[in-house]
Amino acid sequence: MEKFPPLCFSLGSTVQSHTKGIWIWCVPHPKKPKHTLVLLDTEGLGDVEKGDNKNDIWIFSLAVLLSSTFVFNSMGTINQQAMDQLHFVTELAHRIKSTSDPACDEIENSSEFVSFFPDFVWTVRDFTLELEADGNSITSDEYLEIALKPKKGKPEEVKMFNLPRQCIRQFFPRKKCFIFDRPTHRKKLAQLEKLHDNELDPEFVGQVESFCSYIFNNSNVKTLQGGITVNGPRLENLVLTYVEAITSGDMPCMENAVLALAQIENSAAVKRALTYYEETMIKKVQFPTETLQDLLDIHATCEKEAIEIFIKYSFKDVDQRFQKELASQLEAKRDAFCDQNVNESAQRCRALIKDIFGPLEEEVKKGTFSKPGGYGHFLKENKELKQKYYQQPRKGIQAEVTLQEYLKSKEDVNDAILQADQSLSTKEKDIEVERLKSQAAQAAAKHLEEMQKKNEEMMKQQEKSHQEHIRQMTEKMEAERKQLIAEQEKALTLKLQEQKRLLKEGFESETQQLQHQIKNLENKLNHTKTRGCIIC
Repeated sequence: MEKFPPLCFSLGSTVQSHTKGIWIWCVPHPKKPKHTLVLLDTEGLGDVEKGDNKNDIWIFSLAVLLSSTFVFNSMGTINQQAMDQLHFVTELAHRIKSTSDPACDEIENSSEFVSFFPDFVWTVRDFTLELEADGNSITSDEYLEIALKPKKGKPEEVKMFNLPRQCIRQFFPRKKCFIFDRPTHRKKLAQLEKLHDNELDPEFVGQVESFCSYIFNNSNVKTLQGGITVNGPRLENLVLTYVEAITSGDMPCMENAVLALAQIENSAAVKRALTYYEETMIKKVQFPTETLQDLLDIHATCEKEAIEIFIKYSFKDVDQRFQKELASQLEAKRDAFCDQNVNESAQRCRALIKDIFGPLEEEVKKGTFSKPGGYGHFLKENKELKQKYYQQPRKGIQAEVTLQEYLKSKEDVNDAILQADQSLSTKEKDIEVERLKSQAAQAAAKHLEEMQKKNEEMMKQQEKSHQEHIRQMTEKMEAERKQLIAEQEKALTLKLQEQKRLLKEGFESETQQLQHQIKNLENKLNHTKTRGCIIC
């Protein structure tokens, strides 16, 4: 027999309430790999020892807000006494807000409950009646539908009877009922926890197996508005958000809870994306790169993947605040990598120059070129050494700049050797000076051209980056819009089905409030379908 994992919650076998508040137990899901089954056990509603029920409604509300399947447990039959115990459902519209919009009235607020309320399962223990109606056998689900059917009469006379039934029918998207025979003889109930299956009533064992199978196979992953799945950290944050609202005297607001969750998740998504970008860049970039474009190409790939990570783990990014923060920090990190690329290139080039031109500098100090014809010999060696420098691999983007800086720093030495060479006439020396000036001007112009080219490459990359952010965010927003449309269409369909059922049962006046909800949902659906995405 499929059972809930043992030792989740102990069983109370006395008239005294055993569970206080809400107990939570997490176990590996027996049917869905990589999923956790979270069981919430609440204290009994209407415990006589509490004196009042002011906490019951909050416990009831929290259980509804946190569950994907809500199991309500009663004894005997589904009669008016059992329904009276469930009167807290009528308070949900007063205790839970679907939206933070202050202009939203109570009917408009509760119209959206069906979009994200859990499935409702009513379990009836120690059931003693026959499942029959009008002389025909019925299922337990049909028994529940009959029990939830409203009563005709004057509104003021049937209001208390109909209201909890209407709330259950209208708030919860899917309803199911299970009945259970008494598990064993009354005298053995106190030892129920210790009894084996063969010591229990066979009918009860089969009923429990059917119930567990349904829960395991049909309970969905808990989701919030927008199709956001709830994992462990999100469940923790939801509990804290809802409890904080209750203890501060406010009402838990599902929209605010999602936005508060989004603040935490989106901030973490930014950090996750930035960490990925930085680690991947470090792995892929071999400093120094030969060109700036080589570095920017790697950056573009890593940035695209980083944005994908952010999009995957973020949601409800109002005004794209967090994505803009990500874009800003990615740009800063890109610039840091560019600076590192420049510095490492310059360091390598300076080391090469020192190694290659060092012997020439020693010859200058010894006066090797301070003789007639020395300047020509100096130029020849200088040219050969420059050629050797150019042949060295992996100098990076500062190769020419660093060389020109070095050569400029040696202009005085060059001029001294030139002027000391007595084999050259004054005119020849003047011509050489002009040649060197022209050469320096050409190098400066080339450097300026290279700087302009790098700036253009950076601007092109910046625009490409901006377009990539827009593309991915547009896709994300469109997916969220489609998810919202699906949720609103589901809610509208369920409301229309309930309206049709009420009309069929002859409750025309009871459909007026429902019609208000339907109209509200239709307006929201039309607005969602027609609105577009605006990203700056």
